[in-house]
Amino acid sequence: MSSSAETVSPSVGNSRRPEELAHYYEQITPGSQAEEDLVQRYLPLVKTVVARLAMTLPRHLDAEDMYSAGLIGLLNAVRNFDPRCGTAFASYARVRIRGAVLDELRRLDWVPRSVHSKARQVQAVLHKLEQVNGEVPSEPEMAKALNLSLSEYEELLLEIRPATFICLDAVGRGEEQGEDSRHESIPDESQEDPAETATRHEITQIIIDRIERLPEVQRKVLALYYFEDMRLREIAEAFGVTEARISQIHAQAILSIRAYLQSPELQNLNS
Repeated sequence: MSSSAETVSPSVGNSRRPEELAHYYEQITPGSQAEEDLVQRYLPLVKTVVARLAMTLPRHLDAEDMYSAGLIGLLNAVRNFDPRCGTAFASYARVRIRGAVLDELRRLDWVPRSVHSKARQVQAVLHKLEQVNGEVPSEPEMAKALNLSLSEYEELLLEIRPATFICLDAVGRGEEQGEDSRHESIPDESQEDPAETATRHEITQIIIDRIERLPEVQRKVLALYYFEDMRLREIAEAFGVTEARISQIHAQAILSIRAYLQSPELQNLNS
């Protein structure tokens, strides 16, 4: 490896011209010191991603297993990152780390079938009400449709939350059939398939449009959780409510998005 490559740190590289940044990453080969340095630099990102996910998981799940999966995701990000695509490495690595952890969780199959079943039932009712009324149903409307009191519906949202927290990463039609999730659509090759890229951009825009139709409080919770990296406890403090209440709002918002994306009129986008 050339001395110039050894002296260019990732932090400096991120502010350099695309061709210089590309040259730096081209010097990173499996097992090299440059690769080790970059992995070490972004270890805190693995801890951050795992910590946020761990807050939503049962205590019996081993945090070390999730951390190990996250490390694999980081290493894959280091080896497959292409700076010429215009994406910051930290953003790319975050997606790959999160995806690797989610893969491990799916492998463990830690969410009971009964929880998945209840989540699908709520999702189906939510979609039906929206089709009838032309707008996203409120929690009281959902409770009435499910023949539950409002407090019982809120408890149900908390119960099914484990089946909803990963849904922005797995909103495809085949989630239950084990098909690839959204994060897995990021290619390892430097050149993407134009059709896949177009489809992914279209789905992303659909998600954005869908979020804009959600009630304001749901939009804010999603924005703070997924885009500002705030924890549920921090969001609850900002809103002046309990963490459980934020969990309920999050669950209903995610179910609304997934119900829409899995509706018959959008199936062709995922075929």
